Formats: sequence, C-alpha cells, structure tokens
Amino acid sequence: MSEDQAGSDLNESKQQKIRGVFSSQEVKKVGTGTTTRKTIQKAFWYCEEKSDGSLEMQPLNPNYVPSGPKKSVSREEFLTHFSPEPELYVSTVYPKMREITKTVAMADRHRAHNELYSAEMEYNKVLHVDEENVRANFGLGLTYLEHGDTSKAQNIFSRLVKLDGAFEEEHKHLFNEFGIKLRKNGMVDHAVDYYERALSLAHKDENLFYNLARAWLEKKNIDKVLEYLLKSLELNPKLEPAIKFLAWLEEKNLVPESKKQDVTVAVARGRAD
Repeated sequence: MSEDQAGSDLNESKQQKIRGVFSSQEVKKVGTGTTTRKTIQKAFWYCEEKSDGSLEMQPLNPNYVPSGPKKSVSREEFLTHFSPEPELYVSTVYPKMREITKTVAMADRHRAHNELYSAEMEYNKVLHVDEENVRANFGLGLTYLEHGDTSKAQNIFSRLVKLDGAFEEEHKHLFNEFGIKLRKNGMVDHAVDYYERALSLAHKDENLFYNLARAWLEKKNIDKVLEYLLKSLELNPKLEPAIKFLAWLEEKNLVPESKKQDVTVAVARGRAD
C-alpha cells in the first residue's frame, strides 16, 4: 500500500472515502500570573468516513492504536481543525491495526477449537497494546467463562460494562453470547447488570430483552420476567423463543391474574399467520 492509498483523501468523490490518521492542536495556558505561558498540545486521531458520509474519530493511545470512545464530527469541523498525518498512518498505525486484527482472529480460532490457554495468550497480547479492544475483551471474558474461572471473568465484566463500544451493533453477537455465558456460569446478578447496561445503549434489541427475562427467571422474579418478555415481543412479535417462554409460563400457572390478558394477546399475535 502506497502512502497515497493508505493516507486520507480529502477528495469529495464518492469513490474514495476519508480514512487515516489526523492530528489536532489545542493551545493551553500553563501557570498563573506573570508565569503564565501558552503550550500547544497535539493529539492524534484515527478517522474513518462511514457509509452514510459521517466522519468518525477515535483517539490514538500511547501505543499509536485507535482506542477509546469514538466521536462524530461534521465535515466542516474536520476540514478546519484536523491535519492529515499520512506517514504516521502508513509506517506505524496501519501495521499495528492489521496485526491486532490478525491476532484477535487467531485467538478466536483457538477459542472455537477449545484451545483455551492459547486463546488467552493471544487475547492478552492484544490487550497489552489496546486494553479497550472490544473483541479481545469479549474473547478473553468468554475464554475465562468457558473454563469456569469466574474470578477473572468478573474482572473482564467490570471492564466491559464501562466500554460504550462493547454494545455497538457490530458486536451484537458477542455481547449477547457473553451475557448468556454469565448466566449459565451462575453469575446471574452480573448478567442482569450487564444486560441492563447493554439496553441503556442498545434499547431496541429484542434479544437483549429476552435474555434479560431469562436471567430474571433464575432470580425467580416473575414480574420482571414478564416485563422483559413482553417488551421483546413489542419489538418483534414473532420472536419464537419469547413466545414459547410465555406459553411455558402460562402452562405452569406462573402468570399473575393482572398479566394474563397481556400474555394471551402476545402469544396469539405471535402465532397468528
């Protein structure tokens, strides 16, 4: 890849989207009174233009890897306040991003083959460079849960619930799988906290509501179970696992009188042609 290819292109054409490393500068005052002086602080950002034309910026960490919260900026702000750094992208950032992607993929393959020790090593390699890497954190957490190490899994859980990026659409299958594994490993309170955190950022995901209902069943709170099952079916009336779950609750006479009509209607609607 040449520098021109790897660096950003400010051409407005639809064929080439903006992608690369950019810098911004901020003037700050240091000291007080007669000792006041101005310093210029330079920050580096990875920018990627999304399919809808928006510009998404993510700061580089001290290891020159995109990490941490992302933010969107207008094209006007981008052109005014950010300067291209193509050489840094080509020589340092792009190779590190590619290496991280390869290492996470290798770790995922190890985990898929139940080679948990090797998976743990590869995920940790990534986290030494980027401790907020979402895929590596999920992968490591799932690895710990798969071999029953709930203490280490709890540490990963504590990290993940603080990462907004963990609950983005692209990681949907990972955060659902992680919550299910928490529940199945007896970490039910953690599973509930985790799903509620996920719903605060992805509140239109019927599977999250369904999985939260499963967690509340473990805690024997039928009111909460019904609340979240009905919410899941509001989003997707044909969600078969939720319909079967409600029907099972009816069969076991676990539905309180005040909710019987809502449950009957939801089940009938879901089973209608």
